[in-house]
Amino acid sequence: MKKQHPTYTSTTNACKLCKPLGACLAFKGIEGTVPYLHGSQGCATYMRRYIISHYNEPVDIASSSLSEKHAVYGGGPNLKMGLTNVTEKYQPDMIGIATTCLTETIGDDVGMYLDEYQRECGKANNLPGFVNVSTPSYSGTHMEGFHGAIHQVISQRSKGGTATSTVNLLPGFVSSADYRLLHEIMGDFGLDCTMLPDLSATMDGPVRDTYEKIAAGGTPLAAITTMGQACATLEFGRTLRDIHSGGHYLQETFGVSLHRLGLPIGVEETDKFFQQLQTLSGRDIPAKYQAQRGRLIDAYIDGHKYVFGKKAIVYGEEDLVVGMCALLAEIGVFPVLCASGATSGKLADAIAAVTADILPRQPIIHEGMDFFEISELSRSLAPDLLVGHSKGYPLARKLDIPLVRVGFPIHDRVGGQRILHLGYSGAQHLFDTITNALVEKKQADSEVGYAYM
Repeated sequence: MKKQHPTYTSTTNACKLCKPLGACLAFKGIEGTVPYLHGSQGCATYMRRYIISHYNEPVDIASSSLSEKHAVYGGGPNLKMGLTNVTEKYQPDMIGIATTCLTETIGDDVGMYLDEYQRECGKANNLPGFVNVSTPSYSGTHMEGFHGAIHQVISQRSKGGTATSTVNLLPGFVSSADYRLLHEIMGDFGLDCTMLPDLSATMDGPVRDTYEKIAAGGTPLAAITTMGQACATLEFGRTLRDIHSGGHYLQETFGVSLHRLGLPIGVEETDKFFQQLQTLSGRDIPAKYQAQRGRLIDAYIDGHKYVFGKKAIVYGEEDLVVGMCALLAEIGVFPVLCASGATSGKLADAIAAVTADILPRQPIIHEGMDFFEISELSRSLAPDLLVGHSKGYPLARKLDIPLVRVGFPIHDRVGGQRILHLGYSGAQHLFDTITNALVEKKQADSEVGYAYM
């Protein structure tokens, strides 16, 4: 089925978020860092509200608060004033500066402003470090902003030197629970790991007696500095382009070997991840993960009759869509439509790489989609469920089918930051959720409302 290309440029309910939002989330996963938007106050307000709704944690995003005047005369003075205010109020170790559409359109040179600011401050010993990234929303998605920020953090902060036994892990944008799981896995293989970013605590922390202006946790800045000395980099992202890849930068600049994998969602993709960890560590897979894998396969067998032959529409961030397609194909659910608002040009090949030996035919795959287009295509596809974030709820309600919530943002349920997607345990959670959603739908539609499976 071909996507009908309109004769106009318009988006109705985009299947993506803005580039600087992704950069802010990346900065939130770094120790002692305050995200800072060089642009209007409205951008920062919108992003804070959007992120808070998913994580249910306080989120501060500073802003240079430009007005109409600065669109004419430039935002340099406001940028510098804002940096001084943030430094005094938060005393951060680093400020991560992302641009917005306004400042990119008027052509503000943030790098030049930062150089001027540091010269003007002289030898002041209370200045934090600075990292800046170009993130105009009109040029990409929140995932490009996220990966672009990580790339700039590495390129502006990392140094080479004597090689160590440390392994860099660049997992991309996953849930706080996923980051915690990755810490556990790397530790169980005995690998000294620098994971960038790390939102495991900064965006899902314990309740505290006093408010912390900057949440504890995140990737240590000292560890980022030594990433160029690591023995290897593991990077998740089958659709990731080299221009946004921190792993590619480390390989090209410092000679750190790069191993790029898909998000370890489902059995096969997790197997590849664990096989790579075996090679790097020289250790066998720990018994607890072998047991998890065995229980997962047993669950696939137990629930197969409830999910086999069902059809799903999968949407959202490209690499999450790829991972979810890998899982769905394994359990017998056919992804009839795979859609993303991104336009990497790699989505179809990535999905084929993880499903070609399982699915009888490839699903319909479209990049650059919005929810209006997804809704239009869904009419003839008769899906049994939707798989994606909360923005798909109106369509699920319209089609009267379940929505299995994964990824970001999840605004209409509690615990989006605690959804486990990765590893065998993540696949177990997702399989149970998908199966129970289908069983619940069948149960609700039954005239007798049966209570025994």
